[in-house]
Amino acid sequence: MRLLLDLGNTRLKWALRDADGCHAQGAVGWNEDVALVLHEAWRELPVPRDVFGASVVDGEREASVAAVVSARFARDCAWVRTPAEACGVRNAYAEPSRLGVDRFLAMVAARADGLAPCVLAGVGTALTLDALTADGLHLGGLIAPGPQLMQQSLLGATARVQVERPGQLRDVADNTADAVASGCWHAAAALIERFVTRMAPALGGSPALVLGGGDAEALLFLLSVPASLSADSVLRGLVVWSDAHFPLAPAL
Repeated sequence: MRLLLDLGNTRLKWALRDADGCHAQGAVGWNEDVALVLHEAWRELPVPRDVFGASVVDGEREASVAAVVSARFARDCAWVRTPAEACGVRNAYAEPSRLGVDRFLAMVAARADGLAPCVLAGVGTALTLDALTADGLHLGGLIAPGPQLMQQSLLGATARVQVERPGQLRDVADNTADAVASGCWHAAAALIERFVTRMAPALGGSPALVLGGGDAEALLFLLSVPASLSADSVLRGLVVWSDAHFPLAPAL
């Protein structure tokens, strides 16, 4: 049995699995009492053999989660850091550890799922884009604010752009609330489409576009290019990575 943790910018996802698959899973937002929620969620779980985590948050939150793991299971949490190469994926960064481990594991999951060559778009607090060739070479990527962060930044940095309600997505807006929301979401969609177009020649002409992250589904219908959703890509990449390095024995 293995406990896997995905510490994202907005929330923590976890899954308990063995060689036969997932036995339990859950999520908790950082705006909640994370330690209390995890203690309750894990109260009846069996003790895992090992615990692996992928994190893009600060060391303080990593330490608080590791403390819950230790208290509940008497296990250390091993944090996966981005390598230069693993599971058939080769990192494009000159300093491999600078690439977010969430982006690397999403590429690991995509290649394991047979989706490469592809463009991966992570749509959350940040909008991340990565290009992955059929043979697992990461060509690099882009990072921009996610559509919701774009809206928050715009409203926080301007004196006269004020809204009294959440905006609706429109092709063209006749009020400020809708104009702000629509402009930011369409900007995110346009960046994804441009990246796909620019990277297509290096990816064989027609790469798959795979969307993940909390806002992926909301963005999907704005795109004018074919795309698919990939749920829990970081956890699935963590499964591939952990199984490759520390195989689980099948249950008897």
